[in-house]
Amino acid sequence: MKNINITELPNGIKIISEKISFVKSFSLGFWFNVGSRDETKDNSGISHFLEHMFFKGTKKRSAKKIAEDIESLGGYLNAFTSKEHTCFYGRGLTDHVEKTFEVLADMIQNSVFNPKEIEKESAVVIDELYDIEDSPDEFIFDKFESNVFNGNSLGMPIIGTKKNLRLFRQKDLINFVKENYTFDRFFIVASGNIEHENLIRFAKKYITKKLKTSNEKKRELILKPASDIYVEKKTQQVHYIIGKPTYGIKEKRRNIVSVLSHILGEGSSSRLFQKVREENGIAYQINTFLNSFFDISTFGVYLSTNNKSVYKAQNLILREIEKIKQKKVGEVELKRAKEYLIGSMLMSLESTTNRMLRIAQSVIYFNKIKSVEETVKHIQSVTAKDIQEMSNELFYSSNKFENGGLTRVILSSKNLLPKKVV
Repeated sequence: MKNINITELPNGIKIISEKISFVKSFSLGFWFNVGSRDETKDNSGISHFLEHMFFKGTKKRSAKKIAEDIESLGGYLNAFTSKEHTCFYGRGLTDHVEKTFEVLADMIQNSVFNPKEIEKESAVVIDELYDIEDSPDEFIFDKFESNVFNGNSLGMPIIGTKKNLRLFRQKDLINFVKENYTFDRFFIVASGNIEHENLIRFAKKYITKKLKTSNEKKRELILKPASDIYVEKKTQQVHYIIGKPTYGIKEKRRNIVSVLSHILGEGSSSRLFQKVREENGIAYQINTFLNSFFDISTFGVYLSTNNKSVYKAQNLILREIEKIKQKKVGEVELKRAKEYLIGSMLMSLESTTNRMLRIAQSVIYFNKIKSVEETVKHIQSVTAKDIQEMSNELFYSSNKFENGGLTRVILSSKNLLPKKVV
């Protein structure tokens, strides 16, 4: 692709960069194709915990020094952990690419995982866990995926458990890094006013530690029938999800689900927003979601409402589902959903960080750079017939909450799991 270069070093590290000459900044990410999905029940949460610990000091830098070395140059340093990968990234002005690269390289190779820092940070991450549990609109999604992916590592929450967070020791972190932070899972990705040859030179200069090569990961997934669950939580509102698994990132048919999701419940002009909130006034928040992984996604509807309205809201959702199954969407509505999807994507790519994220995920998931034009073409190719067929495939038992059908999770101060469907 134009302005994008890919180099694989002899040790297996992949370097991918996009040159944007008209900006004065860059975004640089060090990606590892490892996340909470690669954990076990006994070490659940260790990937996310390590993300924190990499910032807590190396052999030559304190935690404060790591931050100062980037922020004193007007830059920014952060990281995130997902279920399938971990990313450490920095942003800054073009003149400071090498310094940012060197600091990130120091962090991932030379972090000491001081036992005192581990003890302090475990308390910090437990506070983060409590914060998630105090945020019902976030906590309910963990419960939904734990239910849908029951028995699989994909169902474990990224943050882990309080028990594990209290038990992690220096040797646990060192061993996990040694086994999982390997050259063949390592991607250096940048977007902005940077030179590809410089990134290669920096890699050879600063990546000096000999990381092992791993065996190819096997991320197995065995789905079991999911059941409705109730989560008791003292809240003013009832939080509700209805959904199921569907096609993963690698599947082309996921594009159809994405367009369907926008028609049903993404944006203020969507069917569910108009029906449930605007016409009936019974939910402040209502939207569809499509949370995707390599081989599977979760798709569904989330809403929050009051105790008296949850039954009515559920019935309205199911009626809209039946409508989209029975009658093809009109061309105007279909075009609007496509334009919404395409517009959101294109506007997000005005950020070098978002461009870096998109490039990295494209390489990790597809082993190539998917062009924007290719993505747009896939979205535009979705037809009204595709939407109707997909609706019937996904919602073949929309009025049954059992094997292969839709699964519900409800979070409230008392058990209001709706049993009746009108």
